[in-house]
Amino acid sequence: MDIRNATDADVPDIQAIYAHHVLHGTGTFEEEPPSVEEMAARFHKVVDHGCVWLVAADATGVLGYGYYAQFRDRSAYRFTVEDSIYVREDVRGQGVGKALVSRLIELGTAAGLRQMIAVIGDSDNVGSIGVHASLGFHMIGTMKSTGIKFGRWLDVVTMQRSLGRGDANIPA
Repeated sequence: MDIRNATDADVPDIQAIYAHHVLHGTGTFEEEPPSVEEMAARFHKVVDHGCVWLVAADATGVLGYGYYAQFRDRSAYRFTVEDSIYVREDVRGQGVGKALVSRLIELGTAAGLRQMIAVIGDSDNVGSIGVHASLGFHMIGTMKSTGIKFGRWLDVVTMQRSLGRGDANIPA
């Protein structure tokens, strides 16, 4: 498995992976899959603002993708990012997500970021919660019944991890 920066050529595979999660999973609260063109716009919104979007790939193609983007738009959040990870259905549970999150942590730390937030759809999403916990994320809280998908209420789990010096000082 190779983890590398995503390119425009990866967007159709990224869209296909995400579309599966939209249609069959509760890790995202979207209910209609975005088009390839919309995914390309989302991809550029992230990378054109200096954030990171990665893919994990092997001979079979893109196995999964992950990115971090500024947590919120206000300047006070400039050292805090939110990660997003999606893995192709046939390779879930094989370490792809963990490898992507681990690399995002490394790159975020190297970039001088101080906090990474995981906003995880569905408190039953034990795979994502477990991956994040295994990489040093701590449970911050659960927002109960904040979305409805597939005819049931869904929670949102928030986890957080310090990067680099964390809050030990104020970055210059």
